[in-house]
Amino acid sequence: MPVVLRKKGYQFLFYASDADEPKHIHVRKGRKAAKFWLVPVMLERARGFRPHELNEAEKIVVEHLDYLLESWDAFFGNN
Repeated sequence: MPVVLRKKGYQFLFYASDADEPKHIHVRKGRKAAKFWLVPVMLERARGFRPHELNEAEKIVVEHLDYLLESWDAFFGNN
């Protein structure tokens, strides 16, 4: 599970077993976890995050969307 981005205490990562799902990113911060679809950017589920933290994480996803999509394609071989 490579961490592809670290920002403001959040870790953005993929799980190798997720190749059959639409493009998405997992977000962790301590014991908190969330999953965002990347196309379009949308929260899929979350555990432990407060609403303002989810807003901040989503903003980071949007700001780095091109990089996250490129990282997904490189990791899962979808070039």
